[in-house]
Amino acid sequence: MTLIVHHLNNSRSQRILWMLEELGLPYEIKHYQRDAKTMLAPPELRRVHPLGKSPVLEDDGQTIVETGAICEYLVEKADGKLGSPAHRGDVLRYHQFLHYAEGSMMPPLLVMLVVNRIPLLGKAAAKRIQPMIDVHLDYVENELAQRPWFAGDTMTAADIMMSFPLEASMSRGGLGASRPATVAWVAKIHARPAYQAALAKGGPYAYA
Repeated sequence: MTLIVHHLNNSRSQRILWMLEELGLPYEIKHYQRDAKTMLAPPELRRVHPLGKSPVLEDDGQTIVETGAICEYLVEKADGKLGSPAHRGDVLRYHQFLHYAEGSMMPPLLVMLVVNRIPLLGKAAAKRIQPMIDVHLDYVENELAQRPWFAGDTMTAADIMMSFPLEASMSRGGLGASRPATVAWVAKIHARPAYQAALAKGGPYAYA
């Protein structure tokens, strides 16, 4: 059975399309569009999963949600490709960044997205949130200054997970030329043929 990705425009599900392209696994996309005013997912996604969020992956009767869990599922399905490296230190970094992307880095970026939509008071709130984001960006910059990929010398699912928060950081988190290693990493993933193929199939993606 072909894998089915329930894909919402401008969302975390773009990472799953990229990962599938990197793995060379056949898949089908079911597209969903955000409401133009609220930017919320359409109610049709609730028919796929009660949370009504994307990404959702269907595979032979299984329904998997949460980007990190889907990435781990796909690594296993692809016999370990893009999975944990062999070196112990790299293994620890792999698992750390696989979960750090959503667990630590995305929350302040999401708050920044919300407050930027609030007139007047939003600007004051953003000034308080930016230092929190800067802590994460400085940490990431230091890590990428030491190695080409988040877990070590080769690209893994950890890099795919980190793509969305760093793209969001370029859009609204202050990521720029002052952090050259991180900016170069983003440019590097954007240049990958698999990333470009996923972008073409996924449709408009504001953070790319």
